[in-house]
Amino acid sequence: MTYDLAVTIDKASGFCFGVVYAIEMAEDILDHEDYLYCLGDIVHNDEEVKRLTDKGLRIIEHEQLKDLHHEKVLIRAHGEAPSTYELALNNNLTLIDASCPVVLKLQNRIKNSHDDDEQILIFGKHGHAEVIGLQGQTDGKAIVFQDLQELDAVELPSKFTLYSQTTKSTDKFYQIKDELLNRGYDVKANDTICRQVSSRYEDLEKFVVNFNKIIFVSGKKSSNGKVLYDVCKKYNNDAYFISNVDELDLSWFNPMDKVGICGATSTPMWLMEEVKAKLESF
Repeated sequence: MTYDLAVTIDKASGFCFGVVYAIEMAEDILDHEDYLYCLGDIVHNDEEVKRLTDKGLRIIEHEQLKDLHHEKVLIRAHGEAPSTYELALNNNLTLIDASCPVVLKLQNRIKNSHDDDEQILIFGKHGHAEVIGLQGQTDGKAIVFQDLQELDAVELPSKFTLYSQTTKSTDKFYQIKDELLNRGYDVKANDTICRQVSSRYEDLEKFVVNFNKIIFVSGKKSSNGKVLYDVCKKYNNDAYFISNVDELDLSWFNPMDKVGICGATSTPMWLMEEVKAKLESF
């Protein structure tokens, strides 16, 4: 029995420009050199990381960076804290800086706020590479939180400056801002969410309603993937989250289903094409 699924990939899905920039930088170097070190996963997608490590990309963590000397190291789109640049200088490392311009601008704004002695709150994911870089601009003094309940246990000053990780939900950011204002705090709020990311929410809302089933393709580590999948699920309950073609399950589908494929800003188009080919083979 064949299912004759009608499969469409969302043209607005796939890498954002920051990720494209970092990957192109890595590929350009690997075309001429045998290997290139990269500080952390170049993108939160295991399939794409494997494709690039097969080409010679060597993923290292901060602990390994300390022992590295006289090498080239790629800084990925998420950006880095000032301490990384200091270490590179001391170890005579050449940094290939592919930090996303949106993240760099945010780092700069946070540093200026910190230099002005403002107490800074960052709405972001604990331990996320971008957030570590942002907190580094404040010598680790910024308060990072993922939801408001975390702040209940924190003694907040009456006045503070609020920033957001670039890939967070715009709606949630404004809900948090309004709630903090309602609680009587003097909040200087800075919406620093990347518009290329936030416009995807609206694009997805319009895309997913046209299909019987939605296959959302993303790495499990992607913050942006989790947020965008929630958008899919909100507007089409028959949405399924997968990281690769092996996770597709035939039992999800009925013959002649219209299936939409979409993904995170860290999902490569070639992976969505692979998913499409697999679905069309059912």
